[in-house]
Amino acid sequence: MYLLGLGIILLLMKWLEFGPVAAWSWWLVLSPFAGAVVWWAWADASGYTKRKAIERENERKMARINRQREATGQKPRSGGSRRR
Repeated sequence: MYLLGLGIILLLMKWLEFGPVAAWSWWLVLSPFAGAVVWWAWADASGYTKRKAIERENERKMARINRQREATGQKPRSGGSRRR
């Protein structure tokens, strides 16, 4: 996401001929977009994106469980391990 933001900023600076970016090559200005494509391809292929989504889902689930436990006066669980 950072590469995409950097690419947009550099693109606008080149297009508006602002600062030293106006003299840069278009290849250099557009390279963050290529970097973003490579990053997204790696993240999807390696499972990084799915792992992060599962981690966020588990954090929301534990927060919901802890809110419910606190509302009933019980001690909240830690996020580490689950007992069955």
